[in-house]
Amino acid sequence: MIRVAAPAKINLFLHVGERRPDGFHELQSLIGFTEAGDQLEISPSAELSLAVTGPFARALPASDDNLVLKAARALRQGSRRTDGAAIVLTKNLPVASGIGGGSADAAAALRGLDRLWGLNSSQEQLLNLAAELGSDVPVCLLSKSCWVEGRGEILSQLPPLPRMPAVLVNPGVAVSTPAVFGMLNARSGTGRNKPTNALESLWDVIAYLGDAGNDLEAPACELAPVIQEMLNAFDREPGCALAAMSGSGATCFALFHDPDFARGAASRIAQDYPGWWVACTRFAGPEIGEPL
Repeated sequence: MIRVAAPAKINLFLHVGERRPDGFHELQSLIGFTEAGDQLEISPSAELSLAVTGPFARALPASDDNLVLKAARALRQGSRRTDGAAIVLTKNLPVASGIGGGSADAAAALRGLDRLWGLNSSQEQLLNLAAELGSDVPVCLLSKSCWVEGRGEILSQLPPLPRMPAVLVNPGVAVSTPAVFGMLNARSGTGRNKPTNALESLWDVIAYLGDAGNDLEAPACELAPVIQEMLNAFDREPGCALAAMSGSGATCFALFHDPDFARGAASRIAQDYPGWWVACTRFAGPEIGEPL
């Protein structure tokens, strides 16, 4: 059996540019991954199957349109193999929450099945396949700190981000990505430069980000005012160096300069808002995306 991590994707900033002829917008983002995430266990089997367990299993039925199964079928078809696999997905992350849960699961399936089936696919082959599955799947395939452009498929791998303490919060409210883009008025454009030096500390990250933010945060807050409530909750916490929304929402994250402050914030927010999902974690090292 192969275990593969599917870590949560965090957009430390997300700027939106012009809309392209294919309907997608040009984007720029600095993306990191946390130790919080889903996990896949993949075993040899005559048939291809998926079982979902974990806290958010009910929100993600193991149906044929599940992105994990789509990834598995695409990899099998491309390799002209007939192998099966029994996949068990432990769903720890909220569904459709702006932290790449489904994309991370699909990417983990590609990594794990490539190993199980002995395909030895090149990184380029897997990235091309990932891009066909969704905009966030390529960066989740790498599961490493990246500078992202295009609609998400143009990746520049960066040195690992520091292991910053972080808290993730989701209110259990689904936010439609098309609806968020539909309400987008102000856009920062895609003129930002990627980091030229390694960001070795939390303060390096804060200094680099400067006035960069998430262009989708304002329209998402209009659609779901609870997002602003989460950001306000972070702002009240001591030791919070940065709070923002990830992706198109509704998950928000906060960076802390000390793990004790992060643990305290997570505990207080979970107590004050028992309906919210709260995870205390940290940004991960370079090994997080590797099969275990």
